[in-house]
Amino acid sequence: MSTAPRAVIFDLDGTLLDTLDDLADAGNVTLEALGLPKHPVDAYRYFVGLGVVELARMMLPEDRRDEATVATAAERVGAEYKLRWKDKSRPYEGVADMLAALLERGLPLCVLSNKPQVYTDVTVREFFPGFPFRFIHGARPEVPNKPHPAGALALARELSLSPGEICFVGDTATDMKTARGAGMLPVGALWGFRTAQELTENGARHLIARPAELLDIVGPRA
Repeated sequence: MSTAPRAVIFDLDGTLLDTLDDLADAGNVTLEALGLPKHPVDAYRYFVGLGVVELARMMLPEDRRDEATVATAAERVGAEYKLRWKDKSRPYEGVADMLAALLERGLPLCVLSNKPQVYTDVTVREFFPGFPFRFIHGARPEVPNKPHPAGALALARELSLSPGEICFVGDTATDMKTARGAGMLPVGALWGFRTAQELTENGARHLIARPAELLDIVGPRA
């Protein structure tokens, strides 16, 4: 990207919001109901990120990943998450200040998540009231989930910008692959669910340890 970004797309879970405990609780309650062993919270760092069906598949024992069991588990996880989505989830420290500074610089902000659209909408409204995100896109049946670049490219069209003018911030390989596939600037958030090595190996052009560091990448107000 030869010019300063003109918009920023954010992943949600693990980038703007620390949702790990609530996701893990929903998963473990589901496993317990199915008579299956539970996982430590940290294990869910590697289960989440590809949508609820893949979360269900990953948390199930390998010998229980038949499609019927995965479908049952995914439905149950969704129901359990509906009960507890805001119990422990919180914005990461510094995220609100970063968003305010980006808006002050005139940059349109978007969210692109593999969380179902209804929960993407409700969590953004709950935890970031008053922040005028230009577009908030979660998982929708008509658009492939990340890492397919279709969702990111759709946002570029809605913003009337070329992909190369957009910075994509996320915390997983999925996000970096999405950004690369869409031709956007991949920025890895080190405070999220995954490691610097994973982010770098999957194409991160920048790694940031604190939200405020994104301001140095986007540059001063135009």
